[in-house]
Amino acid sequence: MEPQYLKANGVDFAYLEKGDGPLVILIHGFPDTADSWLPTMDVLADAGFRAVAPWTRGYHPTAIPTDAKYDGDTLGRDVLGWIDALGGEPAIVVGHDWGASAAYAAAGLSPEAFRQLITVAIPHPAAVKPTPKLAWAVRHFVKLALPGAAQRMRDSDFTYVDELVRRWSPTWNPGPEETRAVKEAFGHPGCAEAAVGYYKALYGPLPKGHRKRVTVDAVAFCGRDDIMKRANYDRAARRYVASYDIIEMPGGHFMHREHPDAFHRELLRVIKR
Repeated sequence: MEPQYLKANGVDFAYLEKGDGPLVILIHGFPDTADSWLPTMDVLADAGFRAVAPWTRGYHPTAIPTDAKYDGDTLGRDVLGWIDALGGEPAIVVGHDWGASAAYAAAGLSPEAFRQLITVAIPHPAAVKPTPKLAWAVRHFVKLALPGAAQRMRDSDFTYVDELVRRWSPTWNPGPEETRAVKEAFGHPGCAEAAVGYYKALYGPLPKGHRKRVTVDAVAFCGRDDIMKRANYDRAARRYVASYDIIEMPGGHFMHREHPDAFHRELLRVIKR
């Protein structure tokens, strides 16, 4: 499947598209690319949806933003720009990891752009309670924000990508093909620097989009073996004004790739309801 291109929020974005019908935007996280959504796109297209999976800002073949902005509200405005460029009708937005963060921000900034908010592996950021155990689990937040982080990943042929996947999904034993696409993307000039830029942008006030309560129909997928535990999703309930469902899944942080059949079954169920 060849990438298509659109311009949104001042950046040229590459994306994959399949199917016709109501728009479903699938947003990848770290370390991932739009290719990770290909099986989900097939399922959605067969079910009568228009599935679109962009490479987020800085991830090749999407352009590296000249403003070097990767904060939550900027990521949220990217999502809103995609929806507008793809026709402007309210969309179902599915976000994993950083894609979930972008989706939360977009829903807070412009809820009218959403038919439904579906997030995977990340509870609402405003509800996450810092603890020593959680700080250790997400220690990559610090490591990736340090100067030279991108070059260190490059120097080790991006083996850190595999280390993180194993740590976050301890019951998954993925083959090398599962991380090949993101390693190839990071090999392009500036892409790895862009990816760690997301982590550098974390240190500051909570983005405006994350401070808003969610007023759209929302579903959060939670992996039983993930580093982010169910209690954080339960605590997040106060951030939602409309419906909010938590779906526990087998697997860890990459539950949608570890157990695709179970994930796709539940995804279709909630977007068809």
